[in-house]
Amino acid sequence: MSHTPVHGTWEPAPAARWEDAFLSGNGHHGVLVSGDPNDERVVVTHHTLVRPNGAEHARPPRLAAGLPAVQDRLLAGDLTAADGFTDGRPLQWVQPFHPAFRIRLRGPAGSGPDGHHRAVDFTTGEVTAVRAGTGSRVFVSRADDVIVHEVTAGDLQVCLDHRLPGAPTGLRVGQGTLLTPEGALLSLRARYPDSDRAYTGVTLAAVLGGRTELVPPGVRVTGARSVLLLTRVHRHTGEADVVAEARRLQDLLDGTERPYDGLLARHLARHRTAYLRVTLDLGADPAERALPGSELLRRPHSPALLERLFAAGRYHLLSASGLLPPRLTGLWTGDWDTAWSGAFTTNANLNLQTAAAPAAALPEVTESLAALVERQLPDWRANARAVFGARGAVAPSHTDGESGLTYHFSRDYPLHLWTAGADWLLKPLVDHDEIRGAQDPRTAAALAEAAVFYEDFLTRTDTDGHLVVVPSYSPENRPANGGCGAVNAAMDLSAARHALRTAARYHPRRAAAWRALADRLPPHRINADGALAEWAWPGLDDTYDHRHLSHLYGVWPLEEITPYDTPRLAAAAHRALALRGTGNDSAHGHLHHALIAARLGDTVRAAGALRRVLDGDFFHASLMSAHYPHRDVYNADAAHTLPGVLIEMLVQSTPHRLVLLPAVPETCPSGELRGIRTRFGAELDLGWSPDGARAVLRPHRTHRIELRTSSGTEPLDLVAGEERVLTLRARRSAPPSPPPPPMEGTPWQQAH
Repeated sequence: MSHTPVHGTWEPAPAARWEDAFLSGNGHHGVLVSGDPNDERVVVTHHTLVRPNGAEHARPPRLAAGLPAVQDRLLAGDLTAADGFTDGRPLQWVQPFHPAFRIRLRGPAGSGPDGHHRAVDFTTGEVTAVRAGTGSRVFVSRADDVIVHEVTAGDLQVCLDHRLPGAPTGLRVGQGTLLTPEGALLSLRARYPDSDRAYTGVTLAAVLGGRTELVPPGVRVTGARSVLLLTRVHRHTGEADVVAEARRLQDLLDGTERPYDGLLARHLARHRTAYLRVTLDLGADPAERALPGSELLRRPHSPALLERLFAAGRYHLLSASGLLPPRLTGLWTGDWDTAWSGAFTTNANLNLQTAAAPAAALPEVTESLAALVERQLPDWRANARAVFGARGAVAPSHTDGESGLTYHFSRDYPLHLWTAGADWLLKPLVDHDEIRGAQDPRTAAALAEAAVFYEDFLTRTDTDGHLVVVPSYSPENRPANGGCGAVNAAMDLSAARHALRTAARYHPRRAAAWRALADRLPPHRINADGALAEWAWPGLDDTYDHRHLSHLYGVWPLEEITPYDTPRLAAAAHRALALRGTGNDSAHGHLHHALIAARLGDTVRAAGALRRVLDGDFFHASLMSAHYPHRDVYNADAAHTLPGVLIEMLVQSTPHRLVLLPAVPETCPSGELRGIRTRFGAELDLGWSPDGARAVLRPHRTHRIELRTSSGTEPLDLVAGEERVLTLRARRSAPPSPPPPPMEGTPWQQAH
């Protein structure tokens, strides 16, 4: 490509809505920056900030004693037997995520919007703004876990302001301001209503030149050359030690004349390195690349927009991942009334957001997911015991990041019956292990717990001797002629098989027993429409118009069903995808559809699903996304999932296979994708055009894989440390259906 793609975005005016504020984060702290140096509003967030709502005391329902009777009734043909399999409690949402406060900086009245420019640099994580000779720059340090904010203004008022939309009236707020030799120390403590829990923010203001005076609840600075603010937030019980935190912030200033630059340099060593591992260049028009994000979003078919959304998606995913993986809102919100509690929803949303991390070279994301699983594994064991009377582990469908207990369920949404969650959450961790060629003990331990659960749970059989998953739940759908809790949901079958066989790879001593158990599970069923049935149990009818595609879990993210190995099932899966409606038009449903279509080699369907998101006004000027069209409900699903969709359309890998250019959209006739990690242990750079393609593989392991293109299949021998260059003559577009059988001939020309 002849031009470097844009690694950032900009706007010619401050953000009027918090949803349009530019974002920075380090996986612990986050900021939403409006971008007006003369009246700056920086909303501060932290992954631990969840409001107590009674859920902190909730426990999973103790239903195990009644499980055999429900199983008997379901297997006897009572299609609604599981509807009453609850303890009668109302739906309990997890503790809702919320913002901490905003930092307000007010300078002299500006001269209007002329000359205003705000931007975010994805390579550094810096949000900058200039207006009428005044400038500001903000980043959240990945090295020092601190919000760093510098403003160049002679006169400035600074305060911490908790008055954000939806803040509870019973929030007990105390503020403190103290002059220091450097400038001032500001603190804000907020205690939740009817709770002993609180959070405290501390901001150290270092003023260069000028004068600082107390003007409660903040300070006034006059005649300064610059003001540097360092901010941290802590959630706690009791009282926070503000003085101790002030000393820690002071330590970050000591020993350097330019503390902002020193802190930024330490941060860049981690952030820039991670962000630049993977890049996408679609050869977009330089004039379009130069447009502000809001203008580019009005050109939904522009390659420049795809480039920028790919870059923004990886940037936001990295920035939201650290202490925890990304929430429904990533790491950001400007409103206490966060939709769906701003939770981690693990039956599609978190899974879609994090699935691309291994291939997209973001181990920071998989590490945050691994840490969440490890912390919550004891709660997963409690779920298995309480609901199913089993050993092992069952993951919840919702978590606030603190508790992994299952308590978010109802009669209409019996999420406590869902047993596939552990396998789906562990899939990116297994992919990451395959990429690096080593097994993480944490992943091994969690897989063993999942397998042990199936040992205890899979005790019922059908008339053919197959094991039966009963009760079984396909999120968040139900059979057209039965209750939500049913028998042999396709997702549950695929997850059980995958968990058992994967656990067997990690635990050779128990491998034979777990593989034998997996082999006793029933096959998938093809219904009268020729589609892969959402429930393999005979007599259960499909409900097609739904945003979830749980039954196609075997296609994506698994490789249980592929056009290459299981063509009959792949054709049935393709039919099921074609019959699927869009439900409530959610972004995650469209992009999930695109991922599955890409795995099936259906270029037209994958591109069409992606286009529905690009055409649907799902992105804010911040390039963070919404859950529904027309920017309705701030939500990170589309932003974080879109890079994974583009990768799947260009490159797919397993430990033994590489598929190149399986579903290239017509809007991307040329491009370069660099730095992709493959599951057979090689880095990949890929370039393509209508005249051909070129791939460079840098393997870390020596072995043979299968190479597939739209024109054929051949073996490919890789030697650790030896670069392999592959060239392809003029490529043909992939068919809009599962690929045909391999053709004779080898279109690839190989060279060392």
